[in-house]
Amino acid sequence: MSVISNEVEKRARTVNDWSARDMYFSLLSPSGFSKGRADSAGFLTAHLKETSQHFNNMPAHPEQLEAWLDEHTQVVGRQFQEYLAVRQEGGRRWYFSSKAHALYFLRAVAPTKMVDGAWLYGITRHWHDARFASLLKIYLEELGNGVEAMNHVVLYRKLLKVNECEDWKNLDDKFFTQGALQLALAANTETHLPEVIGFNLGYEQLPLHLLITAYELKELNIDPYYFTLHTTIDNPHSGHARAAIDAVTEALPTFGSVRRYMERIMAGVKLNDAGLGTLDIINHFDLHGEVIRVLQNKADIGRYMHSNRCVIEGKTMNEWLADPDQVAKLLYIMQKTGWIKRHQDPEQSRFWQVIAAEKAPMFGVFTAYERQVIYDWIAGDVLETLPRVSRLGPPWRMAEHPMTQPEKQRGNVYDLRSGLRLAELGLPDDDFNQEQLSLERYLHGLGPKRMDFLIDWLSPAKHHTALGLCATRYFKAYMDAPYSQYSRT
Repeated sequence: MSVISNEVEKRARTVNDWSARDMYFSLLSPSGFSKGRADSAGFLTAHLKETSQHFNNMPAHPEQLEAWLDEHTQVVGRQFQEYLAVRQEGGRRWYFSSKAHALYFLRAVAPTKMVDGAWLYGITRHWHDARFASLLKIYLEELGNGVEAMNHVVLYRKLLKVNECEDWKNLDDKFFTQGALQLALAANTETHLPEVIGFNLGYEQLPLHLLITAYELKELNIDPYYFTLHTTIDNPHSGHARAAIDAVTEALPTFGSVRRYMERIMAGVKLNDAGLGTLDIINHFDLHGEVIRVLQNKADIGRYMHSNRCVIEGKTMNEWLADPDQVAKLLYIMQKTGWIKRHQDPEQSRFWQVIAAEKAPMFGVFTAYERQVIYDWIAGDVLETLPRVSRLGPPWRMAEHPMTQPEKQRGNVYDLRSGLRLAELGLPDDDFNQEQLSLERYLHGLGPKRMDFLIDWLSPAKHHTALGLCATRYFKAYMDAPYSQYSRT
């Protein structure tokens, strides 16, 4: 087969020829963008082809985008008010049937949220070009401008940790499509700039599901701050939705044909439809199936942990757990024998007492998320009648999320003229700070190459780490500095 035929065959590959999960972790690995660029370009091309026939009402002319944005925002606002009216009249939640359902959602969207903003990383190489100022501003704000409390990935990681939903890396392949695409856009920005700008335009528009999700998470005793932050920072007047439109017009002079440019912008917008959407994931939840999955996961270790005195229907617990396919039958038998009393307060079930009671024999075996799944499944039809604290946990206090004092935000940034720290006190020179202090010392010896060094630390794989946050603060300080050799020209 000729080289040309090989290339034609490669271009004809479909989205099913790749594992989104493998692509995702490959691009996040060291040197992942350089090593995986060719493969990720094919992955990106296949998804552009798949979504090309999707409908989207984005206008074909840049000057019409502002009116389109305003209309979209008004429609979403009216729909949300209709939702609120239904709820205030006693209507049920639209999205989450229980707290377990909501936590399932948080876990299932983690592959996307843990690379929040990644599609714009490729713009950082062009930080000095004013045509991409709006895109870079959005990316740095996704990174919290280097402030840990405002970095979107840090916020989501903490949300997962608080709710013990951190085991998302083994999710099925279909949950990684959007995240892998966002990383592929970052890896291929040089050849897909309009698609990156278009994807950003589509992503930053306020969706109805964001408003409803935040509302129902709060109702279910889950901190909604990550989601409410996006409703404010993406606002159409001064937020990312507005900046996304500015980005379209700012980059326009780069391309000769407005028509072709807008076609590629539209292709990028449509990429937001690839993979599972928010409602797809919400509707994917199966409480009974999730209980079985949780118990099957525990069976790998649990099959060795029980004494032979525990016999059910003639088989020891270890024998039951030795075959994951028997877990569903085991659940049925535990109901038949009274160990599990479905559609009653779980406190009445011996099985719940064994895993959740004070000094329970299996204390600590199940995570908070897994216990919530089991609790909601046992409660079944009576779940909503049970005391709020029992089914949702102790009331949580809405976090204030105050901004750090300015001098502390800049505590690892030097004044470009004096060379002094922009804080009253520097970092202590102790074992806890050696990594950051080493980075700072190395950075100050680089001269004009500083920005290239920092850009590597702004990558989707690193920006949310301590050194990544440090590098982000330096990057922004150098970029914004007036009269500096690092400032835009």
